[in-house]
Amino acid sequence: MNAFLRFLMFLSLTIWVGGIIYLSFVVAPALFTTLPSLDQAGAVVGVILTKLHWLGVSCGVVYLAAAVSLARSTRALGRAGALAVLAMIVLTLVSQMGVMRRMEKLGSEMGSIERTPATSPLRKQFDRLHVVSVRIEGVVLLLGIGAIFLTVRELGR
Repeated sequence: MNAFLRFLMFLSLTIWVGGIIYLSFVVAPALFTTLPSLDQAGAVVGVILTKLHWLGVSCGVVYLAAAVSLARSTRALGRAGALAVLAMIVLTLVSQMGVMRRMEKLGSEMGSIERTPATSPLRKQFDRLHVVSVRIEGVVLLLGIGAIFLTVRELGR
């Protein structure tokens, strides 16, 4: 049973971190260079990112449940790996429920992000939120890599 719980912890982290890497470095660049408009590419990335966010939150919950079960104590939530995963969950929810919702609203108000001048106040807000979104995803990725390392170290003791 312990081996299975450790497996679940690593599987959940690798799915989440791998998904972020794949979306960021393969899917998004391909869409933005292949689709005929930035609006279309952005819409597809938005749908995929939403699915990745919910997958990530689910993976985080699986990791935390497995960690608690393995340790047979909620004290496991205070370990560095679990704290990193908790931070990943919180940041992902902030991105999904806050940043992305606001970006979607601004996108709807503009009609076309691509055709809205960069000097437009709505476009400026959108662009700032996009930077925040990218930074949050970057931090989640780094936390995920850190969580993998910390989990290996913690379980190797």
